[in-house]
Amino acid sequence: MTRIAPDDPTHPPDAYERDFALWIAHQAELLRARRFEQLDLDNLIEEIETVGRSQRHELRSRLEQLLLHLLKCQFQPARKSGSWLGTLYEQRTRIAAIVKDSPSLRRVIVQFANEAYPHAVRLAGYETGLPPSTFPAANPYSRDQLLDVDFVP
Repeated sequence: MTRIAPDDPTHPPDAYERDFALWIAHQAELLRARRFEQLDLDNLIEEIETVGRSQRHELRSRLEQLLLHLLKCQFQPARKSGSWLGTLYEQRTRIAAIVKDSPSLRRVIVQFANEAYPHAVRLAGYETGLPPSTFPAANPYSRDQLLDVDFVP
């Protein structure tokens, strides 16, 4: 990577607003060069926090889709399809990848699943035509069941 001079005109102070990719490359270069005093700390901190929130949001979203399809499989077994099974597999492999990259998120899987469950029930009701009261009031699936690629209710 090309070294960046301290007052390089191609890296203006407002690069964060004007060219995010250029700003990221510049911040990485400053970090590699250990030129910490030149970092755009406020924006860098915000972006690091955003990455953490993004991972957590993706995990919640994938758990919601997983729960939705587990409910559909359990409560409409005659309609169980390759598409539903494929979605179960896809969500589980994506969840596994998230947890592999950020093992600390493994401990919040059940919490996030419990938080996502009411929305998954509502979606399951819409998609199946079954009343929400058909489904358990609380998440019935354990962490092991959620993550087991072979578990299909």
